[in-house]
Amino acid sequence: MEALAVRLSGLDSYAEGAIRVVAFYDTLMRRRVDLPALARASAGLAECVAGIRIHGTGRVLRAAPDGEPAAESCASSTAPIVLDEEEIGTVWLERPSPPVPLDEVLLDRLALAAAAVLERYGPARTTMADPALVELAISADGDQASRARALRLLGFPASPVRVAAVRSPLPLDKIAAVACASRPVKSAALGDVGVILTATIDPTRFPPDVQAGIGTAEGPDLSWLQARTALRFTTPRHPVIHYDDLGALALLAQLPPDAMRANADVAAIALLPAEDLDTLDAYCATGSLRRAADLLHLHHSSIARCLDHIGKALGTDLTDPTGLTRARLALTVQHLLNN
Repeated sequence: MEALAVRLSGLDSYAEGAIRVVAFYDTLMRRRVDLPALARASAGLAECVAGIRIHGTGRVLRAAPDGEPAAESCASSTAPIVLDEEEIGTVWLERPSPPVPLDEVLLDRLALAAAAVLERYGPARTTMADPALVELAISADGDQASRARALRLLGFPASPVRVAAVRSPLPLDKIAAVACASRPVKSAALGDVGVILTATIDPTRFPPDVQAGIGTAEGPDLSWLQARTALRFTTPRHPVIHYDDLGALALLAQLPPDAMRANADVAAIALLPAEDLDTLDAYCATGSLRRAADLLHLHHSSIARCLDHIGKALGTDLTDPTGLTRARLALTVQHLLNN
């Protein structure tokens, strides 16, 4: 391998040097080197310290030109390691002097080689996956053999797989990396809903502004149905919902939409202005005039007047347990109709 380490300073031209750098890394790939060997070979070629960092594991490899571990210094030039359109790591050189013309080519090939090594020896720490594979894995219509094959290709050969359905302006791979500490984790966007597959999902780890429904079944097809149902129940006050926490409320999601709209309480709720709906939601969530007032930063007397108005519109007394139950159900059903 040392014979291939052509010294950059001795190359006759940029074009010739670039071709030799490409050939150098092609040879390394044919020899199926691992990441430490890749770092050592790159340092020898560049005649300076070379480094590789993998984001998902935090693993850092740094090698000096003689192949020995190097003392930490500052990177003079860097390049991202990209796999499946996701940045999963970084490579860099540490020159005491300004970068030389071929550093960009060398780092580009090093990054490609590192991605190939990670994909080969995996599991790769990328979270994004082929949407077709994900759809096959969670589809209720597919056969068991096709689902099992899709799960193997996604990196789930045997472990239980649970699914989260997500809506958020944030990049899906970032959400998956934060919310799912265990590996592997794969994600893909299907229409307007993001899908996350992993063995364990922690509801407390989702970033703000993320609405997520979490399925609890171990099979991805049933877990996906549960996750989509839970997602429909999410609100700004309850952005992440575990399917098991719904209990009997999950049955509401099975009602025909026409039957929902025909209900008198639901029809009355639909006519309320947004401000009244927000007040009713706060009161239903807290069960207390004063706590609802604190939540909305209003005086409790204002909440009482608004609830009296809403109760008349619904034809019930919201201070009565039965009236409050009716309002909660109607509010939830109206929310489901909009989701």
